[in-house]
Amino acid sequence: EVQLVESGGGLVQAGGSLRLSCAASGFTFDDYAIGWFRQTPGKEPEGVSCMSSSDSRIYYADSVKGRFTFSRDNAKNTWYLQMNSLKPEDTAAYVCAVDQPLLSFGPDHLSAEDYGYWGQGTQVTVSS
Repeated sequence: EVQLVESGGGLVQAGGSLRLSCAASGFTFDDYAIGWFRQTPGKEPEGVSCMSSSDSRIYYADSVKGRFTFSRDNAKNTWYLQMNSLKPEDTAAYVCAVDQPLLSFGPDHLSAEDYGYWGQGTQVTVSS
């Protein structure tokens, strides 16, 4: 069973940085997609970034391009979201998710509908 555990959230001032981690286990396929989403109460999850496991292609939402960086450490089965120049509107619960087995990968993986496995999330709060 796929398990995802996020960490690294917290309270930061606008302009600051945080690095989120997603520790993963239980994969049964070699090819999958990893997504970072954020959610605020009463709203649908918003795709922040996604990566293909096979070729490391990455897509970013326009709202975070140039500020957020998605990376991974295969040896640790951990993915990271480095968030710089944070803004109050980045405040949300950040969740990582996995789509496996992966049939195809593209910018549409910024949509939550393909993902079947989700972590519990970590809260990010950016003060002005």
